[in-house]
Amino acid sequence: MDFNDSPEEAAYRAQVRAWLEANAPKTREGEADDLEGGGSSMAASKAWQAKKAAAGYAQITWPKAWGGPGGTPIQQVIFNAEEARYPVPPNPFQIGLGMCVPTVMAFADEETKKRFVGPALRGEEIWCQLFSEPSGGSDVAAARTRAVRAPDGSGDWIIDGQKVWTTGAQFSSFGIVVTRTDPEAPKHKGMTMFWVDMSDPGIEVRPIHQMSGGSGFNEVFFTNVRVKDSQRLGAVNDGWKVSLVTLMNERLAVGGPSGAGWSQFLEAARGITGMDGRPALKDQAVREKLADWYVQTKGLEHTRNRTMTALSRGQTPGPESSIGKVVSAMQMQELGNAAVELLDQYGIINDPALSPLQGAFHASLMSAPGLRIAGGTDEILKNIIAERVLGLPGDIRVDKDVAFKDLPTGR
Repeated sequence: MDFNDSPEEAAYRAQVRAWLEANAPKTREGEADDLEGGGSSMAASKAWQAKKAAAGYAQITWPKAWGGPGGTPIQQVIFNAEEARYPVPPNPFQIGLGMCVPTVMAFADEETKKRFVGPALRGEEIWCQLFSEPSGGSDVAAARTRAVRAPDGSGDWIIDGQKVWTTGAQFSSFGIVVTRTDPEAPKHKGMTMFWVDMSDPGIEVRPIHQMSGGSGFNEVFFTNVRVKDSQRLGAVNDGWKVSLVTLMNERLAVGGPSGAGWSQFLEAARGITGMDGRPALKDQAVREKLADWYVQTKGLEHTRNRTMTALSRGQTPGPESSIGKVVSAMQMQELGNAAVELLDQYGIINDPALSPLQGAFHASLMSAPGLRIAGGTDEILKNIIAERVLGLPGDIRVDKDVAFKDLPTGR
């Protein structure tokens, strides 16, 4: 592992720092939840995305033909690290640019790519990913939303069904959707993916009010949604292969959650008095938790350094990147819960003006359960780590060769 920048990387970091110092905002405008209502944060986010795109910093690894500078993955890592030092607006483009548009670039025809890649890169259009369903959970291949050929012989498709937990659907212009096109085939072999226009009158988006107070997730209903065959991504019934490309990118796009960490907890514990009249930081149980979180944080930091080293050497990071989300999401929930309990009656106050760190601990506690699901549940990521990192035998799949229509459901 090499913790130092190469001469080329150091030069690029200096270039990025100079540009950010001259162009990045110095104060934050709006909050993340403001995006859901199309408030000031959305305008600020689009303006910042357009500025980055014009300077070649929007998607650094994308080829010049699609609006990127054709840079290296380590350059993207460097820019992300330097950008994080500034109070930049929320990023509603992460799913589109990290997952959806790369899938379009890999499987759509040239006309479709020319239509969508540029506007997405400049922040003019936002995309969402329509995979999860109420009966499927994290099993993407259990999709029941169906697509059938239109009866008029036009070659078009008619989509009916329901998706759930779709992030950002309420402000997205377009989306990619995985559908069931052959129920006679095993579940991984009878799916097809399409891109859809979210303004289609047959698509209804219903925001889900979360216990965190936000409404970032949505239910999405499809009723007789007609799409052209040119909107298909990949071959008919080959949607699982296309989905794997999206999911591979998702692991990198979602990453680990952010929020109040162990150092913020340390500062809060110094100022809180326990029942014995001593600072909470003197309590042995509190100190043990802090030690555990510190060790976890350092482990995550060095795991990320391994990924950065692989990128710097031109290598492809392996499945160990799943470790980061499993550990950090759990830590976020545990830390938020411990902090709220430690704050006693002040822990239930979700008011940035009254609660410590502007409600960061409360926000972490309320948001963490969702983050343990988004981008793959803890259980799925642990399976990936067990099978692909530790080399343990995979789970037995009794439904591997069974027609989807014959799979038992309910009782």
